[in-house]
Parts: sequence; C-alpha cells; structure tokens
Amino acid sequence: MMLSFGASTSSFRLPQTVTFCTYSNSHHPTTTHGGESHPVVTRRTLSLLATATATVTAAAFSVPILFCDSSVRCSESAAAAATPQFSELPESGGVKALDLRIGDGDSPVNGDQVAIHYYGRLAAKQGWRFDSTYDHKDETGEPLPFIFTVGSGKVIAGIEAAVRSMKAGGIRRVIIPPSEGYQNMSQEPVPPDFFDRQRLFTTIFNPTRLANGEGSTLGILIFDIELVNVKHL
Repeated sequence: MMLSFGASTSSFRLPQTVTFCTYSNSHHPTTTHGGESHPVVTRRTLSLLATATATVTAAAFSVPILFCDSSVRCSESAAAAATPQFSELPESGGVKALDLRIGDGDSPVNGDQVAIHYYGRLAAKQGWRFDSTYDHKDETGEPLPFIFTVGSGKVIAGIEAAVRSMKAGGIRRVIIPPSEGYQNMSQEPVPPDFFDRQRLFTTIFNPTRLANGEGSTLGILIFDIELVNVKHL
C-alpha cells in the first residue's frame, strides 16, 4: 500500500489500493456518515503512518500509509476501497494534501493560536523523520503539541497553508515544495536535537548540490499533521 508521486511534478498518483479496516471491537471504534461506517483514525494510526519507511529517489518517492496493525484482519472487500488522491491546496504555492480524517471543529484564521501534532520527514533523505511532536513529552509522559500563531510568519509557509484549511480534530498529510518549506534556519518547526537540526539544514542548504541544480528536490518535506485545537485570541 504505497503512495507514489513525482517529486518534481504537479501531479500525484496513488496506483495501488489503500486499505481501510473497520474494527470489530470497542478498542477501535468506527464513525457513521451518510449511513456508512468509517474507521476512526487514532493517535496510534498517526504513529503508524509516520514510522513507516519511505523510499525516496531524486525523481519519485513512495510513502506507505497503514490504517491497521497486525492484530487486525482486513477483509478482502476492504481492499477494494476507492483510492484517495492528493490535491493542491488553493493559494498554497504548490502544497499537496491528502486528508486522512476531516475534523469537526473550527478552522483557524490569522491571529489564532493553534496546537498541532506532526511528523516531519525529509524526502531527500529517503523519508528520514527529522522531528516529531510525539517525541517531546511533559512531566507526565504526555506528548507536547507544537503551538504557534497563524500569520506570525515564524513557521514554514507550507505548514500554515495546510493548517488554514483544516478543522480542529483533522489529520492531513502534506507534501511541501522547497519554496514553501525552509527558507532560512530560524523558521519553525525545527528539531530540538542539534544533530538532527544540523542534518536537516545541511541537506536542504547544501551549496554543492544546490549548484548542481538539485534545489527543486532537496527541500521537499512530508508532514503528517493533526490539528489538535484552535484558540481564538
């Protein structure tokens, strides 16, 4: 179950079926919309999405999407589910998005404070995960979300573009082109670990590779984002 798309093109394709498993026990609930049951995408699902290995080349890369774990048996009929498609977000500078769960809360506007969980990966490093909010825990062991103000300009443009059209409670995978990613080393989110941060930036801003014309692929980012809440200030 792989997402495949051209890294340097504007079209994204998913040639294989993504399997959605409807769980049969209370630990994996489903929701009902329009008379149809749909699985709830949980925090564990988001974890599975982001920890799967991504195969990356200069021209194309694939990212697995996993919606069930080894304890769940998926039916043959589920495997025939319709293939979802990435779409370009309006006025985003080329950010592509695939909604994994549609939220039912508020959407943010400039000046709102938002809290998100994310997994950030770098395409040029074979889908290397450079940071995750789930790695940052408070004193009780709970993961700390990343908080920022929409329109502040402190975060990369691709993150802001993705979050603006989400609703609280939603989960979205986005592919961010270099022009909407890191343009300098002060933009967030950045890994707190110095070596991960150094590896991220020395890849994106590698002068030799940039001189060789690789600027259109070096900074491509893959983010899985959960919009936890929106606070109107």
